[in-house]
Amino acid sequence: MTKPAHILAIRDVSYCWPGRDSFALTVPDLRLSPGETVLLLGESGSGKSTLLSLICGTVLAQSGSVNVDGTDISALSSGNRDRFRAEQIGLIFQQFNLLPFASVRDNILLPLRFAPQRAKRVTAPNAEAERLCRDLGLPDDVMRRKAGTLSVGQQQRVAAARALIGTPPLIVADEPTSSLDAATQATFLELLFAQSKAHNTALLMVSHDARLAKQFDRVIHMADISQTARDAP
Repeated sequence: MTKPAHILAIRDVSYCWPGRDSFALTVPDLRLSPGETVLLLGESGSGKSTLLSLICGTVLAQSGSVNVDGTDISALSSGNRDRFRAEQIGLIFQQFNLLPFASVRDNILLPLRFAPQRAKRVTAPNAEAERLCRDLGLPDDVMRRKAGTLSVGQQQRVAAARALIGTPPLIVADEPTSSLDAATQATFLELLFAQSKAHNTALLMVSHDARLAKQFDRVIHMADISQTARDAP
């Protein structure tokens, strides 16, 4: 099967939060190519989080299309969207969303339980999880520790390892460097870029830190791609 020219293709999308007529987001065109690293910059309230929700299919646009790796996610049922997201998108949440009482190992391997095709791309899951932790500068014993016992910066890196395992074609990262010091931030970004290059993975990273811009293939400003009313969530 021919691979699509764009891992992410958004066309003529509009969305208005129910009961929030004061906020509407319109995105005429946004595309990411395989292996491309893109930084999405925008102030608080500019609609960045809403855009990520549309890309991940946790909310559906009222019009237009959101295609991820050639699939229009709005055409999928709710359950199929959940499965598709697990298979095709590696998510790094701003609030980590780790299971605090589960081990780091179990947190990292969690996506593979819900994404059989993604799991097939990992021949040795435990070894791959250990490699990701090592590359992210986490302690040698971290795999056995409970996620809730880690520092904020360590939890952020575990969340990144969970997103990267199984090499999904699209990584979506929401302010992933906000809790990291400068040295760890540099290591973190190097790993994301290495993943993108090695596996032709597209990376869309959201931030308000314009200082990161020169490290990415392309920088997009929310104001340039969208029309947004005030008081966005």
